Amino acid sequence: MSREQTIQTEANARSAWAPFGYRAFAVLWTATVISSVGTWMHDVGAGWLMTELSPSPAVVAAVQAATTLPIFLFALLAGAVADLVDKRKLLIIVNCLMAVVAATLAVVVWQERMTPILLLLFTFLMGTGAAFSAPAWQAIVPKLVERRDLSSAIALNSMGINISRAIGPALAGFLIVAVGLSAPFALNALSFIGIIAVLLWWRSSAQVSSGLPREHVGGAIRAGLGYAWNSLPVRSTLVRAGAFFLFASAYWAMLPLIARQVLEGGPTLYGLLLAAVGVGAVLGALILPKLRARFDANVIVAVGTAGTASVLCVFAVVPIQSLAIAASLFAGLFWIAVLSSLHVSAQTALPDWVRARGLSIFLTVFFGAMALGSLVWGQIATQFSIPFALLIAALGAVLLIPLTWPFKLGLGEQLDLTPSSHWPEPVIDDSGPAKPDGPVMIQVEYHIAPEQQEEFLSLVVELARSRKRHGAYHWQLMRDAENATHMTEVWFEASWTEHLRHHERVTEDDKHIQQRIHELHQAQHPDSDQALPEVTHQISMF
Repeated sequence: MSREQTIQTEANARSAWAPFGYRAFAVLWTATVISSVGTWMHDVGAGWLMTELSPSPAVVAAVQAATTLPIFLFALLAGAVADLVDKRKLLIIVNCLMAVVAATLAVVVWQERMTPILLLLFTFLMGTGAAFSAPAWQAIVPKLVERRDLSSAIALNSMGINISRAIGPALAGFLIVAVGLSAPFALNALSFIGIIAVLLWWRSSAQVSSGLPREHVGGAIRAGLGYAWNSLPVRSTLVRAGAFFLFASAYWAMLPLIARQVLEGGPTLYGLLLAAVGVGAVLGALILPKLRARFDANVIVAVGTAGTASVLCVFAVVPIQSLAIAASLFAGLFWIAVLSSLHVSAQTALPDWVRARGLSIFLTVFFGAMALGSLVWGQIATQFSIPFALLIAALGAVLLIPLTWPFKLGLGEQLDLTPSSHWPEPVIDDSGPAKPDGPVMIQVEYHIAPEQQEEFLSLVVELARSRKRHGAYHWQLMRDAENATHMTEVWFEASWTEHLRHHERVTEDDKHIQQRIHELHQAQHPDSDQALPEVTHQISMF
């Protein structure tokens, strides 16, 4: 290893714990871990309770689907809302409502009035709360630490969730045996108190006000979808995420039945299996910085996917309790390696203005794949057997590794997505007729020498993606029929206000691409002081 690589490895190792040096991150992290302990107790309690209410694999797997389906349904809306309102206030309101639902669930279970349909309804409501809080939680992480510590902060958040995974399931299994099935749900309700108190204490840094009207929710969702579709780093991350979670969901959907039917255990064994996953995930988070120093995210995700498939095979072929617990340890290690790598890839590909929306799309793919997979594997297990479903899931996960390899991760880590503010304020003559909320057409005139047109065309493709990420549609590059060196870039935006948002959001990376294009542009007048392309704005009159 070269000296530069050694320095980088040491830097990565030092930075693994750096986010705890930020007080707000440390306090919020601690509160989140405590709350997550309650969440995992709820998940174990709900899964085990359903095995008592209905032993059907399809019905038991529906608990996992009811947890994840709301995030698939509501994450886009939640992401748009989180980008438009105060994230702290949103989180306080959502956590208060979830505390009420959790407390009501505990009372119903304590009074022995629970039914399979009612349990699925409560689980769906808790999942809906998670859907509206997850994008906001993830979007505030970059505000808690500096960019250089963002990857470590994401890994520590994942580690925190898995510390709670190590504690919550084991504690839930003990409480179910010692106290009763209502105990995990009651403690989950109490766990929300800490997170609400910390949110009331924390004050986020003041945001720079735009001065433009606030986006409507529908327009904000469309803008988020447009950004994700036209961002290669985001799109590649979504493809890799969907491929992994669709097949990895078999583990989570089948685990209660694996513990009860395949391994012939009780709630204590189920809790131990989940606890082993949590311990493995914590160990994975500790070694992940060293792995990142030696391997890129694509290799880590491929190995983690293959490892997850091997764990599914162990459960299917060797139904031994001690071996299953050991395999679950590795399952947790592989899970956090893949999840953290995908999450970092998504976070670093998103600028602040669309961060919650972009992460909500990631969560939609994540939980949509988990929900779909849970239903599919449950049906396959019902029609055939649990081991058969696990083996099919393992085979599918392995087959998709080479198929998804071209979709590279981490493409956004080298991008500078901070606003550049380098575009001059556009001038509008409002003395004539115009439709204020009508579309705007923007034209940019280029003069490119024939020998430089190949380079220009490759750059303008990147520029087109940038325009579309910020709201452009009907983008075209036209060439003058009478002058091959004269080219016109044309695109439309929904309104003058949306074009002004584009001015605010254009990034340093976009600026770099535009500067390279401007260097190719030739001024048409020899006495011109600045060889910049001519830009015109056309506004709608009707």
